[in-house]
Amino acid sequence: MDRQQVSMIRGFFVLASLVALVVALPSNHTASRTDTAKRATCTVNSVSSASNLSSCSTVVITGFTVPSGETVTIAAASGATVTMTGDIVFSKTTSSGPLLTFNTKNINFNGGDHNINVRCGSSHHRQAQTEVLPNPTLFVKFKGSGTFSSVTVLNSPAQAISVGTTDTTVIEHVTVDNSAGNAGSLGHNTDGFDISASDVTLSQVTVNNQDDCVAINSGSSLVIEDSTCIGSHGISIGSIASGKTVSNVKIARNTITGGLYGLRIKVDADATSASVSGVTYEANTVSGITDYGVLISQSYPDNDGTPGTGAPISGVSFTGGTTSVSVTSSAYTVVVDCGACSGTWDFSDLDATGGKGHIIAANKATISGGKY
Repeated sequence: MDRQQVSMIRGFFVLASLVALVVALPSNHTASRTDTAKRATCTVNSVSSASNLSSCSTVVITGFTVPSGETVTIAAASGATVTMTGDIVFSKTTSSGPLLTFNTKNINFNGGDHNINVRCGSSHHRQAQTEVLPNPTLFVKFKGSGTFSSVTVLNSPAQAISVGTTDTTVIEHVTVDNSAGNAGSLGHNTDGFDISASDVTLSQVTVNNQDDCVAINSGSSLVIEDSTCIGSHGISIGSIASGKTVSNVKIARNTITGGLYGLRIKVDADATSASVSGVTYEANTVSGITDYGVLISQSYPDNDGTPGTGAPISGVSFTGGTTSVSVTSSAYTVVVDCGACSGTWDFSDLDATGGKGHIIAANKATISGGKY
Protein backbone atom coordinates (compact mmCIF):
# COMPACT_ATOMS: atom_id res chain seq x y z
CA MET A 1 0.00 0.00 0.00
CA ASP A 2 1.54 3.26 -1.09
CA ARG A 3 1.62 6.48 0.92
CA GLN A 4 -1.26 8.01 -1.01
CA GLN A 5 -3.54 5.05 -0.18
CA VAL A 6 -2.64 5.24 3.53
CA SER A 7 -3.48 8.93 3.53
CA MET A 8 -6.82 8.29 1.88
CA ILE A 9 -7.73 5.60 4.47
CA ARG A 10 -6.80 7.91 7.35
CA GLY A 11 -8.93 10.66 5.80
CA PHE A 12 -11.86 8.30 5.56
CA PHE A 13 -11.72 7.43 9.28
CA VAL A 14 -11.45 11.09 10.25
CA LEU A 15 -14.47 11.93 8.10
CA ALA A 16 -16.45 9.03 9.61
CA SER A 17 -15.67 10.28 13.10
CA LEU A 18 -16.87 13.78 12.23
CA VAL A 19 -20.08 12.42 10.74
CA ALA A 20 -20.73 10.40 13.91
CA LEU A 21 -20.22 13.52 16.00
CA VAL A 22 -22.60 15.57 13.86
CA VAL A 23 -25.22 12.81 13.99
CA ALA A 24 -25.02 12.82 17.78
CA LEU A 25 -25.53 16.58 18.07
CA PRO A 26 -29.27 16.84 17.28
CA SER A 27 -30.21 14.62 20.23
CA ASN A 28 -28.14 16.71 22.67
CA HIS A 29 -29.36 19.90 21.04
CA THR A 30 -32.97 18.74 21.42
CA ALA A 31 -32.36 18.00 25.10
CA SER A 32 -30.85 21.44 25.47
CA ARG A 33 -33.92 23.02 23.88
CA THR A 34 -36.15 20.99 26.21
CA ASP A 35 -34.21 22.11 29.28
CA THR A 36 -34.42 25.70 28.09
CA ALA A 37 -38.16 25.35 27.54
CA LYS A 38 -38.62 24.03 31.06
CA ARG A 39 -36.75 27.05 32.36
CA ALA A 40 -38.92 29.44 30.37
CA THR A 41 -40.62 32.44 31.92
CA CYS A 42 -44.30 32.54 31.03
CA THR A 43 -46.70 35.46 31.41
CA VAL A 44 -50.33 35.00 32.33
CA ASN A 45 -52.44 38.01 31.35
CA SER A 46 -55.65 36.30 30.22
CA VAL A 47 -57.55 33.05 30.61
CA SER A 48 -56.09 31.64 27.40
CA SER A 49 -52.50 32.38 28.41
CA ALA A 50 -52.97 30.22 31.51
CA SER A 51 -54.12 27.21 29.49
CA ASN A 52 -50.72 25.51 29.01
CA LEU A 53 -48.07 26.23 31.63
CA SER A 54 -46.73 22.70 32.08
CA SER A 55 -43.25 23.61 30.77
CA CYS A 56 -43.01 26.91 32.66
CA SER A 57 -40.78 27.06 35.73
CA THR A 58 -41.31 30.80 36.18
CA VAL A 59 -44.81 32.25 35.85
CA VAL A 60 -45.67 35.93 36.14
CA ILE A 61 -49.38 36.72 36.57
CA THR A 62 -50.14 40.28 35.53
CA GLY A 63 -53.40 42.01 36.33
CA PHE A 64 -56.33 40.82 34.21
CA THR A 65 -60.08 40.31 34.28
CA VAL A 66 -61.67 36.87 33.90
CA PRO A 67 -64.70 37.09 31.58
CA SER A 68 -68.12 35.75 32.42
CA GLY A 69 -68.32 31.96 32.55
CA GLU A 70 -64.54 31.40 32.59
CA THR A 71 -62.29 29.80 35.21
CA VAL A 72 -58.51 29.75 35.56
CA THR A 73 -56.06 26.97 36.45
CA ILE A 74 -52.37 27.60 37.12
CA ALA A 75 -50.66 24.25 36.46
CA ALA A 76 -46.96 25.01 35.99
CA ALA A 77 -43.90 22.75 35.99
CA SER A 78 -42.95 21.07 39.25
CA GLY A 79 -40.98 23.45 41.45
CA ALA A 80 -42.18 26.54 39.58
CA THR A 81 -42.02 30.05 40.99
CA VAL A 82 -45.32 31.86 40.45
CA THR A 83 -45.69 35.58 41.22
CA MET A 84 -48.46 38.14 40.83
CA THR A 85 -47.77 41.68 39.64
CA GLY A 86 -51.43 42.73 39.44
CA ASP A 87 -54.92 41.77 40.61
CA ILE A 88 -57.06 38.95 39.18
CA VAL A 89 -60.68 40.10 38.94
CA PHE A 90 -63.61 37.79 38.21
CA SER A 91 -66.70 39.00 36.37
CA LYS A 92 -70.20 37.54 36.53
CA THR A 93 -70.16 33.79 35.99
CA THR A 94 -72.42 30.76 36.19
CA SER A 95 -69.49 28.45 37.04
CA SER A 96 -69.88 26.37 40.20
CA GLY A 97 -66.20 26.85 41.04
CA PRO A 98 -63.47 26.71 41.94
CA LEU A 99 -62.99 29.87 39.91
CA LEU A 100 -59.20 29.85 40.38
CA THR A 101 -57.14 26.70 40.93
CA PHE A 102 -53.43 26.42 41.69
CA ASN A 103 -52.30 22.90 40.81
CA THR A 104 -48.51 22.78 40.78
CA LYS A 105 -46.28 20.40 42.71
CA ASN A 106 -43.76 22.12 45.00
CA ILE A 107 -44.91 25.58 43.95
CA ASN A 108 -43.38 28.78 45.30
CA PHE A 109 -46.28 31.21 44.98
CA ASN A 110 -46.01 34.85 46.00
CA GLY A 111 -49.02 37.07 45.44
CA GLY A 112 -47.03 40.27 45.91
CA ASP A 113 -49.81 41.56 48.22
CA HIS A 114 -52.21 41.72 45.28
CA ASN A 115 -55.89 40.72 45.26
CA ILE A 116 -57.93 37.88 43.86
CA ASN A 117 -61.24 39.66 43.66
CA VAL A 118 -64.86 39.51 42.64
CA ARG A 119 -66.17 42.58 40.83
CA CYS A 120 -69.17 43.73 42.88
CA GLY A 121 -70.79 46.84 44.22
CA SER A 122 -71.05 47.96 47.82
CA SER A 123 -73.78 45.43 48.64
CA HIS A 124 -71.21 42.77 47.89
CA HIS A 125 -72.67 39.56 49.22
CA ARG A 126 -76.26 40.14 48.19
CA GLN A 127 -75.02 40.98 44.72
CA ALA A 128 -72.35 38.29 44.65
CA GLN A 129 -74.53 35.43 45.78
CA THR A 130 -77.67 36.26 43.80
CA GLU A 131 -76.70 38.42 40.84
CA VAL A 132 -72.99 38.55 40.05
CA LEU A 133 -72.01 35.01 41.06
CA PRO A 134 -75.24 33.10 41.65
CA ASN A 135 -73.80 29.57 41.64
CA PRO A 136 -70.22 29.27 42.93
CA THR A 137 -69.61 27.60 46.25
CA LEU A 138 -65.84 27.85 46.04
CA PHE A 139 -63.59 30.70 44.95
CA VAL A 140 -59.92 29.57 45.15
CA LYS A 141 -58.49 26.04 45.34
CA PHE A 142 -54.92 25.20 46.46
CA LYS A 143 -53.89 21.81 45.06
CA GLY A 144 -50.43 20.40 44.40
CA SER A 145 -48.03 21.39 47.19
CA GLY A 146 -45.44 23.97 48.23
CA THR A 147 -45.67 27.50 49.60
CA PHE A 148 -48.45 30.05 49.10
CA SER A 149 -47.88 33.56 50.44
CA SER A 150 -48.75 37.25 50.35
CA VAL A 151 -52.11 37.42 48.61
CA THR A 152 -55.59 38.67 49.54
CA VAL A 153 -58.75 36.82 48.54
CA LEU A 154 -61.31 39.59 48.49
CA ASN A 155 -65.12 39.35 48.42
CA SER A 156 -65.47 35.62 47.86
CA PRO A 157 -69.06 34.74 46.87
CA ALA A 158 -69.06 31.85 49.35
CA GLN A 159 -66.16 29.67 50.59
CA ALA A 160 -62.90 31.51 50.00
CA ILE A 161 -60.00 29.01 49.91
CA SER A 162 -60.10 25.23 49.77
CA VAL A 163 -56.86 23.42 50.66
CA GLY A 164 -56.62 20.02 48.97
CA THR A 165 -52.86 19.69 48.64
CA THR A 166 -51.09 16.33 48.38
CA ASP A 167 -47.70 17.00 50.02
CA THR A 168 -46.08 19.32 52.55
CA THR A 169 -47.57 22.80 52.19
CA VAL A 170 -47.11 26.14 53.97
CA ILE A 171 -49.69 28.93 53.62
CA GLU A 172 -48.48 32.19 55.13
CA HIS A 173 -49.39 35.88 55.11
CA VAL A 174 -52.59 35.15 53.17
CA THR A 175 -55.66 37.29 53.87
CA VAL A 176 -59.32 36.50 53.32
CA ASP A 177 -61.29 39.76 53.43
CA ASN A 178 -65.04 39.34 53.31
CA SER A 179 -65.69 42.29 55.61
CA ALA A 180 -68.04 43.82 53.01
CA GLY A 181 -70.47 41.04 53.88
CA ASN A 182 -70.88 42.42 57.40
CA ALA A 183 -73.13 45.20 56.13
CA GLY A 184 -76.74 44.19 56.57
CA SER A 185 -75.67 40.66 57.55
CA LEU A 186 -75.40 39.83 53.85
CA GLY A 187 -72.42 37.46 54.05
CA HIS A 188 -73.10 33.72 54.41
CA ASN A 189 -71.05 30.52 54.01
CA THR A 190 -67.87 32.54 53.62
CA ASP A 191 -65.43 30.04 55.17
CA GLY A 192 -61.88 31.38 55.12
CA PHE A 193 -59.90 28.13 54.75
CA ASP A 194 -61.44 24.67 54.33
CA ILE A 195 -58.75 22.02 54.78
CA SER A 196 -58.94 18.44 53.51
CA ALA A 197 -55.25 17.59 53.41
CA SER A 198 -52.28 16.50 55.51
CA ASP A 199 -48.93 18.13 56.34
CA VAL A 200 -50.29 21.67 56.07
CA THR A 201 -49.23 24.73 58.07
CA LEU A 202 -51.31 27.92 58.14
CA SER A 203 -49.15 30.69 59.56
CA GLN A 204 -49.88 34.40 60.04
CA VAL A 205 -53.06 34.34 57.97
CA THR A 206 -55.90 36.80 58.54
CA VAL A 207 -59.60 36.10 58.01
CA ASN A 208 -62.47 38.59 58.31
CA ASN A 209 -65.69 36.79 57.44
CA GLN A 210 -69.07 35.45 58.55
CA ASP A 211 -68.46 31.70 58.89
CA ASP A 212 -65.60 29.41 59.95
CA CYS A 213 -62.25 31.16 59.95
CA VAL A 214 -60.61 27.77 59.44
CA ALA A 215 -62.47 24.47 59.06
CA ILE A 216 -60.47 21.22 59.13
CA ASN A 217 -62.55 18.53 57.46
CA SER A 218 -59.94 15.75 57.25
CA GLY A 219 -56.19 15.26 57.45
CA SER A 220 -53.26 14.85 59.80
CA SER A 221 -50.14 16.74 60.88
CA LEU A 222 -51.80 20.14 60.68
CA VAL A 223 -50.69 23.41 62.28
CA ILE A 224 -52.73 26.62 62.57
CA GLU A 225 -50.51 29.26 64.14
CA ASP A 226 -50.03 32.99 64.76
CA SER A 227 -53.16 33.88 62.82
CA THR A 228 -56.09 36.28 63.25
CA CYS A 229 -59.82 35.58 62.93
CA ILE A 230 -62.24 38.52 62.99
CA GLY A 231 -66.02 38.21 63.33
CA SER A 232 -65.91 34.59 62.25
CA HIS A 233 -67.17 31.29 63.64
CA GLY A 234 -63.67 30.65 64.92
CA ILE A 235 -61.26 27.79 64.25
CA SER A 236 -63.13 24.53 63.75
CA ILE A 237 -62.29 20.89 63.37
CA GLY A 238 -65.19 19.64 61.30
CA SER A 239 -67.81 19.18 60.74
CA ILE A 240 -66.56 15.60 60.62
CA ALA A 241 -68.65 13.43 58.32
CA SER A 242 -68.70 9.66 57.88
CA GLY A 243 -65.37 8.21 56.80
CA LYS A 244 -63.37 11.33 57.71
CA THR A 245 -60.53 11.43 60.22
CA VAL A 246 -58.51 14.26 61.73
CA SER A 247 -55.39 13.64 63.80
CA ASN A 248 -52.31 15.40 65.16
CA VAL A 249 -53.46 19.02 65.06
CA LYS A 250 -51.79 21.99 66.77
CA ILE A 251 -53.69 25.28 67.09
CA ALA A 252 -51.31 27.82 68.61
CA ARG A 253 -50.99 31.54 69.34
CA ASN A 254 -54.03 32.57 67.31
CA THR A 255 -56.25 35.57 68.04
CA ILE A 256 -60.01 35.15 67.59
CA THR A 257 -62.28 38.16 68.14
CA GLY A 258 -66.05 38.44 67.87
CA GLY A 259 -68.39 35.96 66.28
CA LEU A 260 -70.50 33.08 67.54
CA TYR A 261 -67.75 30.58 68.37
CA GLY A 262 -64.12 30.58 69.41
CA LEU A 263 -62.68 27.04 69.22
CA ARG A 264 -64.79 24.10 68.01
CA ILE A 265 -64.69 20.40 67.37
CA LYS A 266 -67.93 19.47 65.64
CA VAL A 267 -68.78 15.92 64.62
CA ASP A 268 -71.89 15.00 62.67
CA ALA A 269 -74.36 13.19 64.94
CA ASP A 270 -74.83 10.48 62.30
CA ALA A 271 -71.14 10.10 61.38
CA THR A 272 -69.63 6.60 61.32
CA SER A 273 -66.13 5.25 60.63
CA ALA A 274 -64.73 8.65 61.55
CA SER A 275 -62.59 10.06 64.36
CA VAL A 276 -60.78 13.05 65.85
CA SER A 277 -57.60 12.54 67.87
CA GLY A 278 -54.55 14.39 69.13
CA VAL A 279 -55.69 18.04 69.16
CA THR A 280 -53.59 20.55 71.11
CA TYR A 281 -54.60 24.16 71.79
CA GLU A 282 -51.68 26.34 72.83
CA ALA A 283 -51.62 30.01 73.91
CA ASN A 284 -54.61 31.22 71.90
CA THR A 285 -56.54 34.40 72.71
CA VAL A 286 -60.31 34.30 72.21
CA SER A 287 -62.60 37.24 73.05
CA GLY A 288 -66.04 38.71 72.41
CA ILE A 289 -67.70 35.37 71.65
CA THR A 290 -71.51 35.46 71.74
CA ASP A 291 -72.45 31.73 71.85
CA TYR A 292 -69.71 29.22 72.74
CA GLY A 293 -66.12 29.97 73.71
CA VAL A 294 -65.06 26.32 73.43
CA LEU A 295 -67.46 23.76 71.94
CA ILE A 296 -66.65 20.06 71.57
CA SER A 297 -69.73 18.33 70.22
CA GLN A 298 -70.75 15.08 68.57
CA SER A 299 -74.30 16.26 67.88
CA TYR A 300 -73.74 18.54 64.86
CA PRO A 301 -75.69 20.31 63.39
CA ASP A 302 -76.93 20.84 66.95
CA ASN A 303 -74.50 22.55 69.26
CA ASP A 304 -75.47 20.64 72.40
CA GLY A 305 -77.99 17.98 71.51
CA THR A 306 -78.06 14.20 71.33
CA PRO A 307 -74.52 13.11 70.47
CA GLY A 308 -73.69 10.30 68.10
CA THR A 309 -71.32 7.45 68.90
CA GLY A 310 -69.85 6.50 65.53
CA ALA A 311 -67.01 9.03 65.42
CA PRO A 312 -64.93 8.99 68.62
CA ILE A 313 -62.91 11.93 69.94
CA SER A 314 -59.72 11.40 71.96
CA GLY A 315 -56.63 13.26 73.09
CA VAL A 316 -57.80 16.90 73.35
CA SER A 317 -55.58 19.23 75.40
CA PHE A 318 -55.03 22.86 76.33
CA THR A 319 -51.32 22.93 77.16
CA GLY A 320 -48.06 24.68 76.26
CA GLY A 321 -49.27 28.18 77.18
CA THR A 322 -52.49 29.72 78.44
CA THR A 323 -55.43 29.81 76.05
CA SER A 324 -57.62 32.63 77.36
CA VAL A 325 -61.28 32.68 76.41
CA SER A 326 -63.74 35.45 77.27
CA VAL A 327 -67.38 35.37 76.25
CA THR A 328 -70.34 37.73 76.43
CA SER A 329 -73.07 37.42 79.04
CA SER A 330 -75.30 35.24 76.83
CA ALA A 331 -72.61 32.70 75.95
CA TYR A 332 -71.17 29.52 77.45
CA THR A 333 -67.48 29.36 78.26
CA VAL A 334 -67.03 25.63 77.58
CA VAL A 335 -69.44 22.94 76.38
CA VAL A 336 -68.41 19.32 75.93
CA ASP A 337 -71.16 17.16 74.40
CA CYS A 338 -69.84 13.63 73.96
CA GLY A 339 -71.36 10.30 73.07
CA ALA A 340 -68.02 8.59 72.33
CA CYS A 341 -65.07 10.40 73.90
CA SER A 342 -62.13 8.80 75.71
CA GLY A 343 -58.75 9.35 77.33
CA THR A 344 -57.41 11.95 79.73
CA TRP A 345 -57.86 15.49 78.43
CA ASP A 346 -55.49 17.99 79.99
CA PHE A 347 -57.17 21.41 80.18
CA SER A 348 -54.61 22.86 82.58
CA ASP A 349 -53.81 25.85 80.34
CA LEU A 350 -57.42 26.84 79.61
CA ASP A 351 -58.68 30.01 81.27
CA ALA A 352 -62.29 30.75 80.22
CA THR A 353 -64.34 33.53 81.80
CA GLY A 354 -67.70 35.28 81.52
CA GLY A 355 -71.09 34.19 80.31
CA LYS A 356 -73.38 31.50 81.67
CA GLY A 357 -70.71 29.02 82.73
CA HIS A 358 -70.05 25.57 81.29
CA ILE A 359 -71.72 22.24 80.46
CA ILE A 360 -69.58 19.11 80.55
CA ALA A 361 -70.84 15.73 79.32
CA ALA A 362 -67.53 14.02 78.53
CA ASN A 363 -68.64 10.39 78.28
CA LYS A 364 -65.53 8.25 79.02
CA ALA A 365 -63.05 11.11 78.69
CA THR A 366 -61.51 12.48 81.90
CA ILE A 367 -60.97 16.24 81.85
CA SER A 368 -58.37 17.58 84.28
CA GLY A 369 -57.34 21.12 85.22
CA GLY A 370 -58.34 24.41 83.71
CA LYS A 371 -60.61 27.28 84.66
CA TYR A 372 -64.01 27.51 82.99
